[in-house]
Amino acid sequence: MVNPVQKYFLFAALLLALAASFVYSPPWLRLCYGLALFLFGMQNIEEGLRNAAGGRLEGWMHKSTATPLKGVVFGTGATLVLQSSTLVALLAMAFLSSGMITLSGGIAIILGTNLGATGGVWLLALAGQNLSLSPAALPMLVFGILSGFFGGRSRALGRVLGGVALIFLGVDEIKDGFQAFGADIDFSGTQIGGMGETLLFFAVGFLLTVVLQSSHATLLLALAALSGGQLTLMQGFAVAVGSCVGTSVSTALVGMLGSDRSGRRLAVAHVLFNVVTAALSLAVWWPLTQAVTLVGQWLGMGALLQLALFHTLFNVLGIAVFWKFQERLARELTRRLPDTADADSLPEDTAALEPQYLNANMLLSPDTALAALGKEVRHLDKAGVETVCHALFLPPALLYDETADDRSLPDPAPPLDTDVPRLYAWQIKPLFSSILEFAGKLDPSDETQQRQLAAKQTAAWQIVETVKESQHLQKNMQQYLSDSASPANRDYLRLRRHVFKTLLLFRRADSANTEETRAELERQLDAHIETLETLRGRAMVKLRNKELNGWQASSLLNDITYARRIGRALADILASRNPLLEKTAQADEGFAAQEAV
Repeated sequence: MVNPVQKYFLFAALLLALAASFVYSPPWLRLCYGLALFLFGMQNIEEGLRNAAGGRLEGWMHKSTATPLKGVVFGTGATLVLQSSTLVALLAMAFLSSGMITLSGGIAIILGTNLGATGGVWLLALAGQNLSLSPAALPMLVFGILSGFFGGRSRALGRVLGGVALIFLGVDEIKDGFQAFGADIDFSGTQIGGMGETLLFFAVGFLLTVVLQSSHATLLLALAALSGGQLTLMQGFAVAVGSCVGTSVSTALVGMLGSDRSGRRLAVAHVLFNVVTAALSLAVWWPLTQAVTLVGQWLGMGALLQLALFHTLFNVLGIAVFWKFQERLARELTRRLPDTADADSLPEDTAALEPQYLNANMLLSPDTALAALGKEVRHLDKAGVETVCHALFLPPALLYDETADDRSLPDPAPPLDTDVPRLYAWQIKPLFSSILEFAGKLDPSDETQQRQLAAKQTAAWQIVETVKESQHLQKNMQQYLSDSASPANRDYLRLRRHVFKTLLLFRRADSANTEETRAELERQLDAHIETLETLRGRAMVKLRNKELNGWQASSLLNDITYARRIGRALADILASRNPLLEKTAQADEGFAAQEAV
């Protein structure tokens, strides 16, 4: 494994080698300069359109997945507008992970992104027809920069305008760079022939896309080389197929990092679609390429437009093959990549508890980020109540036993040596820190999102405080539960049963399937918390009767207070959220956002 020092040294060496190559070959510098402008322009368009759309994109995506056709249309349209199939695919993975769309809906969007990407290829092909875009780019760049000074949506649209200008400038520089570079590199004379040559240039397209992280950039290079006669049309076709597979693999790798199982299923579906489509196109390579050539010649298309036509037919072929299998594919992926079992959250060792739902892709959309944050807070809830179980010297598995109750609770089995402060320091606190760090990066777009963010942060803080209360509770639990002869032993057994029932009611209420069941369990929890006053009264009676001494009674009264704080904190968390209402609110916000357009 490469250590950080080696990584930085390798990066510096690559930069120096690249700088030396610029000195050696000015045409190569011009080519790289044009490519940098193009990539930076696409990045500006993506960010500008995303900021300008606000929360509307979530609403569109939520509503557009009602049918497979709507999903494909949305994926196509979003990719045409954003000019980035990668961004749309990552958004789909993030929305799926947060529960905003279904897996079959996400697959439909992925099919659409591949078709939408063909629109950009047509524009690039048209731009490559001996047409200079720089005269149009310069005023667009000026107006784009000026718009950035006004802030708000004007700034976002200014970034879009500036991004388009940079793309235009980049296209011209890449064309000129290839023309100057033609004397050094010319693939048109490659004499391999047959399928071997096709596979070679397929690999070139694949590798370029993985490195550049943009199929558009790869195809722009192919179009420039094709225009300059440095690439044959058949070689360009192979590069196009390789770029499609490359963009799905690179997107999948980015999307799978930190994604839950649902996001990973969609990433696998994206790779399967492009790999299977590429394999089919290679299997029918001769009739497919001949059909494109004949149609292109009949319509009077040049080589560049024929490449765009091939790219379109390639993706249409994939959609036609997968259209009837979307639901079946979703079921098979769910079977092959099942959700993890609902088991203890806390690892057996002291390894830090890692976030399950938080990753950088979620921050592409505020609503998606909030949904992911809510799921991660529930992950913290689960870990927190399991930690409290350890403080009571109880196996956390009892929380998930639907037949368990406080009356049949087994007595603690020695040795009572669980170190709750260590669990907090090494497992709970790292997860809480990750939640706070993610929340700090989230940029709410309105007051509603600000309130949601504040509520989730408060819930996370409350569960952490609950764990801290259990640390105090554990000290005396350990002492008096270990000594069966102590007069306070039976009182601490009662307190132990009481806190366990609190945890049980909280877990069952938070996972209730109906609003009525949840409300009833919340009512039971509130009533149960108040029964602590009975334990407090019993302790005072025992003190007066000298069944407990002052030290034992004060310890018990303090621990009853800790138990009450635990109960009230959990009740407040339940009161601050209702998963059924949250789901409805998310849908309503999505529809409202769409109607506002």
